Amino acid sequence: MISFNYETDFQLENQKVLSEWISNTIQSEGCKAGEINYIFCDDAYLYKLNLEYLNHDTLTDIISFDYSVGKELHGDIYISVERVTENAKDFKVSFHNELHRVMIHGILHYCGYKDKTDKDAELMRKKEDDYLNTLSK
Repeated sequence: MISFNYETDFQLENQKVLSEWISNTIQSEGCKAGEINYIFCDDAYLYKLNLEYLNHDTLTDIISFDYSVGKELHGDIYISVERVTENAKDFKVSFHNELHRVMIHGILHYCGYKDKTDKDAELMRKKEDDYLNTLSK
């Protein structure tokens, strides 16, 4: 089950469509959707998590906690709406495009994709683009 939770005033406009898109992505990757929670928050909320759990003294757009068991995906995906807004401006893309990219990025990590090396990051970006294209159709 995919759920959307809010620690800020932000609200997704099309939860049903996005939930189906995420579920289809998971299935396309040969995995099964377990309990996946998206938590939308602000920079301060995510910064605190980043410092407390990862010992990173930086702002970030997403932190995901993966509780998957084999191919059954479970986890909590925290997204800073403020960071997504800033990144969209920096990358010269729409807010929704950047938001959807970050949302599917967390899922791709749960599916086993990494992004620490240039080669892995390139594959991750291609997968993000592929799945973003399925959403806009």
